[in-house]
Amino acid sequence: MTERLDGPQDPRGDDGDAVAAGSSPGPHPPSAGSAADSPTGTAAGSPTGSTAESPAGTATGSAADSATGSAAPSAVPSVATAGPAAPGTASAPKPPRLGPSPVMAVLFLLPGVVLLGAMVIYPIVYSAFRSLYDAGGETFVGVENYATIFQDASTLTTIRNNLIWVVVAPLLVTTLGLIFAVLTERIRWATAFKLIVFMPMAVSLMASGVIFRLVYEQDPDRGVANAVLSSVRGVFGSGESYPDARPRENDQSPVTAAQGAVVTKGSAKPGQAVLLPLVGVKPADLASAAVARPAGSPGPGELAGTVWFDFTQGGGGRPNQVDGSEKALAGMTVEAVRAGAGGEVAATAVTEADGTFRLTGLAPGDYTVRLPQSNFEASFNGLSWLGPTLITPAIIGAFVWVWAGFAMVLIAAGLSAIPRDALEAARIDGATEWQVFRKITVPLLSPVLLVVFVTMIINTLKVFDLVFVIAPGSVQPQANVIALEMWRVSFGGGGNQGLGSALAIFLLVLVLPFMILNIRRFRRDNQ
Repeated sequence: MTERLDGPQDPRGDDGDAVAAGSSPGPHPPSAGSAADSPTGTAAGSPTGSTAESPAGTATGSAADSATGSAAPSAVPSVATAGPAAPGTASAPKPPRLGPSPVMAVLFLLPGVVLLGAMVIYPIVYSAFRSLYDAGGETFVGVENYATIFQDASTLTTIRNNLIWVVVAPLLVTTLGLIFAVLTERIRWATAFKLIVFMPMAVSLMASGVIFRLVYEQDPDRGVANAVLSSVRGVFGSGESYPDARPRENDQSPVTAAQGAVVTKGSAKPGQAVLLPLVGVKPADLASAAVARPAGSPGPGELAGTVWFDFTQGGGGRPNQVDGSEKALAGMTVEAVRAGAGGEVAATAVTEADGTFRLTGLAPGDYTVRLPQSNFEASFNGLSWLGPTLITPAIIGAFVWVWAGFAMVLIAAGLSAIPRDALEAARIDGATEWQVFRKITVPLLSPVLLVVFVTMIINTLKVFDLVFVIAPGSVQPQANVIALEMWRVSFGGGGNQGLGSALAIFLLVLVLPFMILNIRRFRRDNQ
């Protein structure tokens, strides 16, 4: 009787309980519950039945197979089903939240949003609003300030200069960066070379302006640029120059001025000695000059003579005579010009340290000895880098010096990512290095080159420090750019913040397309 009331015992033991509890790792089809053949005719789902419940749903109970109470295990094991939960069954717990709560995220983002609004969004909005008013901010003028930008002559100069900057500076920086990046793969000391080229990036633009203000000094003794040019000119140029030298203006002088040159009054024949006295030279220019000496007797077919400063300090000297203390004019070019209508130069010589010269290889005849005009031209004193003509190219040169290292590093990173098998395949096919560079390297580097070029355009549109520091006040109108003009009009003495705000918005409009292009390019590369 007890056995009939409790239902048949499951022969599976604990394993059967585990399966009934839903611990089976795989899904099983539910087994239909079999009715118990009890004398009272009750179903297995009655209180007297043997149906078991699992936490995941209802389990079909096994029923007695006969009235004798013998247990018949079902053919399919009894497992938990995925059906609707039975009344009173607890729901599954929610998974825990990943990351901080929304309140915590807002608290962390709030300082950045406040700073972004206070330092970026508010100035832009206020500048756009302020650009619609006059200089004092009291009268609404609409777009009059924007119209002034394209009507004022000085403002048009700034736009022209910015156009030159946008065209020249990014192209130079990108080209030099590409050349340096390619060269670093072919030299032994690549790391040291990159360090030297990139080093100007560690210097601020203000400090770079101070450096190049000294580099562009016109005096070769102070300015590095003109010192280099003077050295090159000294190597390839002719001898000394005495711009103040001139012949004496009297009848006794053997020489006279003629079309910027100095020539002898009379003709000379080979075998004669010629004296070419000059005056007007500053004593300071002859402080290190040697003492003049008379020329020796010329040989056949020769003209000899002396060029010297015919003045004795303290008096006592004789005109047109080489005295013992008078200084020589060394390094002067002397020409023997054949007498006649042709004026052919038959021989040329340069005076020695003692002022003597010797013209050789002359055929018999009459000759005029001439000191050409080049002897009396002012010596090269360097280019006027800070003048109105060269000021913009000079400042662009400083900009290139600062940013070439930045471009080199970016392009070198892109160059290292180029597959070497493509380069080697081209070389095996017979391509020259120039063809490999032009047909393979540059096209593969085009994304990096575009990023560098666009970044440099943005930097050139915003350039301010270099122009403000390098350009002297007298030539700043010729070197002006939009960013500097905006500051000058608003705070540098102009006092017109309406026009300055309009220039700021105009500059923002110029920069925005390039910024959007760069951002899209970065997103496309990341995807």
